[in-house]
Amino acid sequence: MSKVDTAWLRMDSASNLMMIVGVWILRPGITPAALSERVQERLLRYPRFLQVPREDAAGAHWSTDPDFQLDRHIATHTLQRTAGQSEQDALQARVGELAMQPLDPEHPLWRFELIEQYGGGSALIARIHHCIADGIALISVMMSLVDGGGAPPQRKGRKSAKAGREGAEDWLADSLIRPFGDIAAKALEAAGGSAARSLSLIASPQHGLSETLGQAADLARMGGQLASDLAALALMPDDSATRLKGQPGHTKRVAWCEPIPLDEVKAIGKALNCSVNDVLLGCVAGAIGAYLRELGDDTEGQEIRAMVPINLRPMEDAWKLGNRFGLVPLVLPIGLDNPVERVFAVRTRMSSLKGSLQPLLTFGLLSVAGLLIKPAQDAMLSLFGRKTTAVMTNVPGPAQKLQVCGSTLEQTMFWVPQTGTVGLGVSILSYGGGVQFGVIADSTLCPDPQRIIDQFEPEFARLLTVTLMLPWGEAKA
Repeated sequence: MSKVDTAWLRMDSASNLMMIVGVWILRPGITPAALSERVQERLLRYPRFLQVPREDAAGAHWSTDPDFQLDRHIATHTLQRTAGQSEQDALQARVGELAMQPLDPEHPLWRFELIEQYGGGSALIARIHHCIADGIALISVMMSLVDGGGAPPQRKGRKSAKAGREGAEDWLADSLIRPFGDIAAKALEAAGGSAARSLSLIASPQHGLSETLGQAADLARMGGQLASDLAALALMPDDSATRLKGQPGHTKRVAWCEPIPLDEVKAIGKALNCSVNDVLLGCVAGAIGAYLRELGDDTEGQEIRAMVPINLRPMEDAWKLGNRFGLVPLVLPIGLDNPVERVFAVRTRMSSLKGSLQPLLTFGLLSVAGLLIKPAQDAMLSLFGRKTTAVMTNVPGPAQKLQVCGSTLEQTMFWVPQTGTVGLGVSILSYGGGVQFGVIADSTLCPDPQRIIDQFEPEFARLLTVTLMLPWGEAKA
């Protein structure tokens, strides 16, 4: 097991389990037998889903489960609704419950739960431990389960790695991997190509002394860019002290909104000369700020920091498992009430991160963490927890709705885990012409994340209204 994957394996805590949690809404419903057959045909072609991590004095390694049984990993569940509780509320409660239910460490660290009767169809809840793969790789893996998806390519070079990829997966390269990969490429170019070699030393300490000294010299020659980004990480100021920061408890709650039209988001972005990402993050900042003000808090001048994953893997390796991503800290201006001003502030901050070496540096830090004993790893990674309020992902999905076992995948949402004392996870996912906003929150710090969700659409509507009122051409100033 790589040192980075080892770090994720050991990062579980009583407040935060390192699982990626996803939900699929399917109509009409699918049967457990159909799901099991699809998983057997597609998912189990990835050997990692048949393996269990084992730790010893030398570190961690993958070992094939000698007693693998598929029925351990695919279960069914019937939602229990209380008086006055909607079906979606019951599903959200179940997802929150499963987000804090540990996976069995004696068997492969993944599990699907099918709710056969939900909303005129079915709901599928997936939990996969982060040590298996990062979100970019798992999206590629989950796309193998859709109709038209395929088994993983054979590891026989570039040509076969692309063979067999069907239309359902084509969007991955063009919409997701390439944009994030370009950020990593710019960072590598800024460092003269030596950043990856130097950071690989951290994950492979068995290199000889001469090679070690050579890579250390490369690291030293990177100069101002590396020193600046390293200082920015090490000297990050504390977040504003909002009610969303503190010591998390042991329960989670989730919430998500109905999709808003992606075309409207794109229209605002074009009018303001901003990216879709800028528009959506501005609305997220507005929703969080409005939530806090609704509770009586003063948000004037306040900002919170969200850690955003950035892919570092080559485009042709998107299907491979493991963790190959870094993190960049994005400061969200929750204290700005003007929605256009907020979007422009986000645009400025995102622009300042382009070409940054911070994703490579955080990847290196995770590699170092995997070399340390767990108490030292926890102490090292606590830096991010103290300086961070949220973990945020923003993923562009397929423009057309997909089919699974003959049913339509109507809605999809997923959350990456929060680490340390971080109690808030935010996900933005575009799919099938719509954009969904989802929150997973520690119930001690945020007892009702639906109240944040309920602010998202009004903030988007405010932004749309103000944008339409701007004099033509002045929005780009």
